[in-house]
Amino acid sequence: MKGLKEKAIGFIPCLFELIVGVLLLVNPVGFTSGIIMAAGIALMIFGIIETVKYFRTSAEEAFLGQTLVKGLVSLLVGAFCTFKTEWFILTFPVLTIIYGVVILLAGLGKIQLTIDMLRRKRKNWVWAAVNAFVSIVCAIVILNSPFTSTAVLWMFTGASLIAAGVLDIIACFVGQRSKEGTNR
Repeated sequence: MKGLKEKAIGFIPCLFELIVGVLLLVNPVGFTSGIIMAAGIALMIFGIIETVKYFRTSAEEAFLGQTLVKGLVSLLVGAFCTFKTEWFILTFPVLTIIYGVVILLAGLGKIQLTIDMLRRKRKNWVWAAVNAFVSIVCAIVILNSPFTSTAVLWMFTGASLIAAGVLDIIACFVGQRSKEGTNR
């Protein structure tokens, strides 16, 4: 049962990468707008909760917690995200740079995984190395942004997420099989 739970936990981020990649390929603007609106709604809900919390606490405690400021700022940022999603769409290149940095950091983490597998004498370390290489190459391409349009850039981003998700699933599956082989 424990092994099944570990596999499920390992596959969830991989499936998330695949789903996001497919959604970015199908409709990058619509998907991004939906994410930004959802984040805006969540921020507005948080803002309402913090504002109500401010008025429900004692004056001394409210003063120290600054919950009214947190609530009002969250409400404003949430409203901006919810009602001005087109501003974010225009700033896609900046969002892409952030995404490229995240993918680069994930690739560096996969390098450590590869080295950890080598140090533990795991036979299937090659999959982790390939995964790290693909992640870093995709990050470098995204950060250099050689694309002529934002749509092509987001399509590449979606394809790189799909590739990373597939490689992560393979690495997770192969790593689990390798782990089971050493336990016997």
